Amino acid sequence: MPSPSHAAPSPGRRSALTPVLLSLAMLVAIISSLGAPLIPTIARVDGVSVAGAQWSLTVTMLVGAVATPAMGRLGDGPHRRRVILAGLAVVLVGSVLAALPLSFAWLIVGRALQGVGIGLTPLAMATVRDALPAEKARPAIATLSLTSAVGVGLGYPVTGLFATYLGLHSGFWFAAVAAAVVLVACALVLPPSPARPSHRLDTPGALLLGLGLGGLLFALSQAERWGWTSPRLLIVGLAAILLLVWWVLHELRTAHPLVDVRLVKQRTVLATDLTAVLSGVGLYVMMSVVTRYVQTPPSAGYGFGATVVVTGLTLVPFSLASLVSGRVVRVLVRRVPLASLLPLGCVVSLVGTIVFVCARGSLWEMFVLMGVIGLGVGFTVSVMPALIVSAVPAHETGSATSFNQVVKYIGYSTGSALSAVVVTSAAGSSSVPPNRDYGTAGVLDCAVWILTALVAWLLVRPHRTAGRTVPAARGGQAREAAVVAAEPVQAAETDTAEPATPADQLLPGASRRTARQDVSGRPGADR
Repeated sequence: MPSPSHAAPSPGRRSALTPVLLSLAMLVAIISSLGAPLIPTIARVDGVSVAGAQWSLTVTMLVGAVATPAMGRLGDGPHRRRVILAGLAVVLVGSVLAALPLSFAWLIVGRALQGVGIGLTPLAMATVRDALPAEKARPAIATLSLTSAVGVGLGYPVTGLFATYLGLHSGFWFAAVAAAVVLVACALVLPPSPARPSHRLDTPGALLLGLGLGGLLFALSQAERWGWTSPRLLIVGLAAILLLVWWVLHELRTAHPLVDVRLVKQRTVLATDLTAVLSGVGLYVMMSVVTRYVQTPPSAGYGFGATVVVTGLTLVPFSLASLVSGRVVRVLVRRVPLASLLPLGCVVSLVGTIVFVCARGSLWEMFVLMGVIGLGVGFTVSVMPALIVSAVPAHETGSATSFNQVVKYIGYSTGSALSAVVVTSAAGSSSVPPNRDYGTAGVLDCAVWILTALVAWLLVRPHRTAGRTVPAARGGQAREAAVVAAEPVQAAETDTAEPATPADQLLPGASRRTARQDVSGRPGADR
C-alpha cells in the first residue's frame, strides 16, 4: 500500500503516473545509448580517433554510475520529487549542449550531463512503490526495469534515422524535446515526496566513487596507447583501485552513506549485483562491436558498409526480444525456480555471442544474434528487481535499486571502453581493424557470459535463508518464494522497515491472483 507518510496522489494522477514514469525510463534508456551508432561518424566529423569518439558513449555511463547512488540517496528522503525534476532539467541542458554544433569537448560535456538521467529510473521505481497499491506497484517496478533494456535498443534506430536525414546532431535535439515533454509531464503527475528523514549527502563518497571509476576507465582506454605494462598505466590503475577500496571503507564507516554497501552482504543482493555488472560488460562489448562491424565497408575484407539507419535497425530485434522476454518469464517461472532465470538468461546471451564468433558473414545473422542476446538480457533484467526488492526493506528500495543500477552502468561503461580497446588493438594507424579483432572481442565476450552464468547459478540458486530452506511453490505459482518474510536487513531505520515483497509478484504481468505464500509454499496462507 502507499506509504502513510505522505499524501496519496489523486485518482487522475495515479492513473497517469505509471505511463509517465515508463516514458521517463524509456527516455533515460534511449539517451544512454544515443551516440553508439554515431561513433564512427563522430570520429570522422570531429577529427578524433574511434577510441576517443567511444567516450561519447562511455562518459554517459560513467556519470550515470556516479550520479545514480547520489540521486537514490536523496530520493529516499523528502526531496524525491525535486530530485527527479532537477535531474530531468540537467538532461535537457545536456541534450541541448550535445545538439549544438560545437567542439568535440562540448559534445562530451553534453553527454556527461545526459548521464545524470540514468539515476532517474531507480527513483521512478521507488515512487511507484510508495504511490500505488501493492498489486499495481509490483509489476510496474518490473516493467520499469524491462523498459530500460527495451529503450537501449530503440535508441540506436532513432539515432540512425535522425542522423541520416537531419544531420549528426539531430538525434540530440530529439532527446532535448523528449526531455522537455517528460519534464512537464512529471511536474504535473508526480506525487509529493514521502515525509522521511533527510540526511546530508555523502559528498566524499561520491567523489571517491567518481575518481575511482573514472581512473579505471581512463586506464583501460589508454592501455593500447601506453602499453599494458607501462608504469603510467599501472600507476593510474593502482590508484583507481585504491580509491575504490577507500570508498568502500568510507561507506562502511559513514552513518548515512551514499550507498549502504552492507546490503550487498545479503546473498541475493550480492549475486544480483555481480550478475548486473558482468552482464553489463557482456552486453555493451557486443553492442559496440556489432554496430561498428556492420558499418565497416566490404573493401576491408569483412563488414557490410551499412548506413547509420541500417546499423540502428540491427538493434531492433534486441528491443523486441527484451519486450517479449517479460511475458516469457511469467510462463517459465511457473515451471522453474525464479532464481534459475538469471543464469538461464546469461546462457541465452552466450548463444547469441557464439553466433557472432562463428557466423558473421551475413547481415541477417546480426539481426538474429542481437535478438537472441535481447531475449537473454530481458530474462536477467526482469528478475533482478524482483530479487532485490524482495530482499530489502521498503525504505531502502531506492538505495538498493540505485546500487544495482550503479553496478549495471559500471558494466556498461567498462564494456564500452573495453570494446574500443580490443577492436583497435591491431589497427595501428588504420581506422579499420583486422577482422580477427572482432573474433577476439567475441571470444572475450563469451568468457564474460560464462563467468556471469556461473556467478548467478552458484550464488542465487535455492538456498537456506534465515535458518530455513526457501522452498519451491506449488499449484502453478512461482516456484520460489525468494526470501519472503526473511529477516529484516539491518539499516539505520529498521523500525520503519516494511516486509519484503515476494519476488514473483514483481515480474511483468503479475496479477492479483499471484498470492503471497508462507514458507510451506501454500498460496494465500497467513504468516
